[in-house]
Amino acid sequence: MATKNSEILKGTLDLLILTALRNGPVHGFGVSVRIGQLSRESLFVEQGSLYPALYRLENQGLIQAKWGVSENNRRARFYSLTTSGEAALEEERASWKRLSASINMVLRNA
Repeated sequence: MATKNSEILKGTLDLLILTALRNGPVHGFGVSVRIGQLSRESLFVEQGSLYPALYRLENQGLIQAKWGVSENNRRARFYSLTTSGEAALEEERASWKRLSASINMVLRNA
């Protein structure tokens, strides 16, 4: 069963998007597809949440967008990480690892 974005912890959507862009530019819908692939289809990001997050990350300077042509010959915005985005991704990954380790410790000791 896939987890919809409404069930994704607040603040993790940005981390998931930055991670999805780590291996190169992807158009908006492709970001959602890549998150699904990376999660073995256990996470699903709805477009109503995805695009506002992409615009927010772009405004923060963490990603950049360029117009291009998708694999089905449609004009699309392709998103990629900026240098600031790469640094933010590494910081967020480290923070997530610390948080998840702490939560796992509590669960193991409860």
